[in-house]
Amino acid sequence: MTSSGCAAEAGPNRPDGTPGLRSRSGADGSFSLWSEHFGEGFHGPIGALSEARAKFVQPAELERFSPGQRLVVVDVCFGLGTNSAALLEAASGRGLTLQIWGLELDPQPLRQALASEPFRRQWQPGTVALFRSLLEHGGWSQGDIRSSNQDSTARLLWGDARSRLGDLLERQQLAGRCDLVLLDAFSPRRCPELWSLEFLSALARLLRPDGRLLTYCCAAAVRRSLQLAGLQLASIPPPPQQGAADPSPRIAPWSYGTAASPSLLPIGTEPDSPLRPLTAMEIEHLGTRAAEPYRDPGGQAVAAAILAARRRAQAASGAGPTSAWRRRWGLEGHTRASAKPPRQPT
Repeated sequence: MTSSGCAAEAGPNRPDGTPGLRSRSGADGSFSLWSEHFGEGFHGPIGALSEARAKFVQPAELERFSPGQRLVVVDVCFGLGTNSAALLEAASGRGLTLQIWGLELDPQPLRQALASEPFRRQWQPGTVALFRSLLEHGGWSQGDIRSSNQDSTARLLWGDARSRLGDLLERQQLAGRCDLVLLDAFSPRRCPELWSLEFLSALARLLRPDGRLLTYCCAAAVRRSLQLAGLQLASIPPPPQQGAADPSPRIAPWSYGTAASPSLLPIGTEPDSPLRPLTAMEIEHLGTRAAEPYRDPGGQAVAAAILAARRRAQAASGAGPTSAWRRRWGLEGHTRASAKPPRQPT
C-alpha cells in the first residue's frame, strides 16, 4: 500500500528531506513499512503477510476457479507487492495463473522491500526473482524467469492511480474483464483521492459479473460508494480469536474489510466463512453521516479539498449522526473504522 494518487512518499535519506519510509514488522514477524508522510503503517498489527492472506487471498476464494484458469488481477497501490505475492503463490498452488496489473506511484517501497533479507525470506525464490524484474523492468512476461509462476505475467503502471486507471479501462480494455481488484490505499482520512465515489465507480467497471473488489476498509463512506457504483457487499470477518489476540481499540471489532461484486456474493454464517453478510449494525452505519461519500468529480482534487467538501456535505446532510450510532452499538471505545490500524514506528 502506498500513496498512488496521493502526495509522493520519499524513501529514507532522500536528499530532498521529505518524510520517508521506515522498516517495521507486525505480530507475524513479516516485513512492512511505516510512512512518515502519512503517519500510518502499510499494514496493521497482525502483520503484512497475515493481513494479505486474511483480507485478500482468503476472500478471493481461489478454490472457485478451475486449475488452468488465468485470472486478471488489478492491484491498486501495489506498494511492497505483498498482496500480489501472496495471491500469486496461493494461485500457483492451485494450478492457476495470474495476469497482474499494478498501480503505484513510487518505486521506493518495493525497492526497500527487495533490499530486505526478511522480506525476501517470506517468498519462494521464483517470486523474489519475478518482483526484481518488476522493479527493474516494470513487468515480467511468460517464460522470462524460470519459476513455478513463469506462466503468470505482471506489469506495473507508475503514476497517479486515478489517471492510470483510465489506461486500464480504455487502452488495455479491461472493463468487465477483471476477476479480482485489490484496493489497499492508505486510509480514507489520509488519502481520500483513492476512496472517492468516482474512483470506486471506475474500479467497479473493471469487474467481471462474478469479479470481486477486496479491501481492508470497512468505512461507511466507502461501502456506500460501492453500493452507489452498483456493487453488492459482504463483510470479511475477523478470525474468531481476534478479540482475545489483539484487543487494540484501533481494530474495528466487527470486520476485517469489505468484498464487493456486481453479483450477489456467496456468504456464510460459520466462523470460518471467508465472507459474511453485513450485520444490522453495519447496515445501520450506512444510514449515518459517516456514509457521506468522498467526491472527486474531476479526478484531480487534492486531499484537503476532498475532505473539506465532504465535511460540508455532512453538515448539510439529513442523515443521523454517527456518534448516536456508536453509542447505540457500544462502540465509544473504538476509533473510526475508516483507517487501517496504524502502529507507532519502533
